[in-house]
Amino acid sequence: MALAARYARSWLFTPADRPDRYPHRDRPGADAIVLDLEDAVAPGRKVLARHHLTRPGAVGVPVWVRINDPTSEHWRDDLEAVAGLPALAGVMLPKAEHAEHVASTAALLPAGTPVVALVETSLGMENAFAIARERATFALAFGVADFRRETGLGDAPEAWAYCRTRLVVASRAAGLRGPVDGPAMQLDDIAAVRAEADASRAGGFTGKLCIHPAQTAAVNAAYSPAPEQIAWARRVLDLAAHSEGAAVRVDGEMIDRPRLDHARNLLEFAAAVDG
Repeated sequence: MALAARYARSWLFTPADRPDRYPHRDRPGADAIVLDLEDAVAPGRKVLARHHLTRPGAVGVPVWVRINDPTSEHWRDDLEAVAGLPALAGVMLPKAEHAEHVASTAALLPAGTPVVALVETSLGMENAFAIARERATFALAFGVADFRRETGLGDAPEAWAYCRTRLVVASRAAGLRGPVDGPAMQLDDIAAVRAEADASRAGGFTGKLCIHPAQTAAVNAAYSPAPEQIAWARRVLDLAAHSEGAAVRVDGEMIDRPRLDHARNLLEFAAAVDG
């Protein structure tokens, strides 16, 4: 994994039953890799997928694994398969609808294993605040496709504003990083992928799921600070260093404590993604 998980922008799904597609250190791209035991693997290939996942040397870099949901017959077998992985960064839990779903998953993993909770249903959205506050929850992610199928929401941005804002507020209220957005379905229109990522970043999301390696560069760019933002942050910190704690004026804008913290966060993030 290219970055510490709290800075990960692009989260690339790879079918767990296709070891020929597993990423390696010499094939950079996504910040986080998610080996998928759920949607990308047919029911008849679940056992084979777990075998590929757990055989020695199969995973060349630390990865996340998306297991099957807590109501699935495959859930416990998935957890048994991933619990002993030495390179496991964490687990992605689909269709998280209650805090207990995260807690019961974490209870079968090594202590401290982080869980990304995929909110994909109306019930999960209703319980987003409780799910975010569960101790094992590392981040929330928005399962847009399943949520759309259940609710019938269309493509109009205003139809999704409440859901996206709710996940952002639930995450921040629980002290988590901003949520991870669902994947763009466009495989050949990278400009559309970038536009979708730009919009979700403006709405408070900090990363995006990817379903093809070609999407990762656009997603990384969308969630990275622009050069002008970095320059602004440096000016802010330079002036603040001589202000003795008082608010400062930068480019016609008053910079108080929250804006100063924002500048520091921008530079910290920029240093992480550049490193």
